[in-house]
Amino acid sequence: MGGLDGVENRGGKVAVGKQQLGRGRGCCELVLRVLGLVFTLAAAVLLGVDKQTKVVPIQLLPTLPPLDVPVTARWHHLSAFVYFVVANIMACSYAALSLVLIVTSGGASHILKSMIIILDAAMAALLFSSIGATLAVGLIGYQGNSHLQWGKVCNVFGKFCDQVLAATVLSLLGSLAFLLIIVFFVLRAHGKS
Repeated sequence: MGGLDGVENRGGKVAVGKQQLGRGRGCCELVLRVLGLVFTLAAAVLLGVDKQTKVVPIQLLPTLPPLDVPVTARWHHLSAFVYFVVANIMACSYAALSLVLIVTSGGASHILKSMIIILDAAMAALLFSSIGATLAVGLIGYQGNSHLQWGKVCNVFGKFCDQVLAATVLSLLGSLAFLLIIVFFVLRAHGKS
């Protein structure tokens, strides 16, 4: 009967052709890649512009009055935050490149698909490791470390710490998008065997 391409009506049940299901899977992968790109870009920008200056009183000698010193917190002062920004920029760039490759190739090359899924796994691992490093430093900033005599800094630089947390959550969402792409690939490969 005259119907939609790839869709048949069999006794009240609608059967969708394999070609249509393949498009749905590809569309889901593209959406996840776009989400990965957007989340990692937002995380890199949010932490990259993070800066807060506060005036902190410093007591040099007990007999002298405290000296008010302006102190600035910036993302590039801590190597874990530099790693986080660079990792998110790399993941964002990779997501853009993989989107272009997938769209222009039409998904025809098996070698290209294999290369992209391996790089997806590498990007997910890179993002998760940068998130771990950022959370470790952030936790020390939030709680301090009494054993090493490191004081809390988030009680002074609250806005800075809040932006670090927001960037970390965005990066986590981006890494989960890459992880879901890998999970869908494995499920598809398992379904074919």
